Amino acid sequence: MSLPAGGLIEARDEEERARLIEAGRLLFARHCAFFTAAQGLDHLPPPDGIEVALAGRSNVGKSSLMNALTGQTHLARVSVTPGRTKQLNFFRVEESPLTLVDMPGYGYAKASKAVKEDWQGLMFDFLRGRPNLRRVLLLMDSRIETKPSDTAVMDLLDRAAVPFQLILTKADSVKPGPLARRRAEVEALARKHPAGHPLVITSSSETGLGMDELRAELAALAA
Repeated sequence: MSLPAGGLIEARDEEERARLIEAGRLLFARHCAFFTAAQGLDHLPPPDGIEVALAGRSNVGKSSLMNALTGQTHLARVSVTPGRTKQLNFFRVEESPLTLVDMPGYGYAKASKAVKEDWQGLMFDFLRGRPNLRRVLLLMDSRIETKPSDTAVMDLLDRAAVPFQLILTKADSVKPGPLARRRAEVEALARKHPAGHPLVITSSSETGLGMDELRAELAALAA
């Protein structure tokens, strides 16, 4: 039986949802490995298979989420220095068409203006010109309010016509009431953007919250 192309949002019943969750588990039971990095468009690998990119403010938890998603503790290096990633890093899930792309962080106040502009220029050029890029996972910290840089990147994704899905990170650090309000706020924000996906996933790299759902979404894209 085929998987719902739209992922969990299109699952008609608990049986379809369970099949998606299992497909995600099987997908990420496979080894995922770094295979190349690009600091410019001329260094990009050939556009093979399906790519899903991860974007977010510096220190939002992208590396931690990638490690939790793949079940590989040291796949992506977790830096205590925000703004350290300055290139596109490509990770392939073996024996599958899926490649994860770790994008440079944005919104780091101490990065020089020239570097920030270079990162965002590279981001936009990559987004609008990559034919096999199926979705961007846009990570947002559940503990803090939406920043102008977050909305600027959503506008950029709209202009590039690249679908994006909002992922709330670090949910284990927020009490249920504020977390529910933050999720409702982010869901409303996604609905305002033509490229926004309606399903917001609340996650925690520490507890594993949301990882089953995120793996299921990626399995549907890679099917």
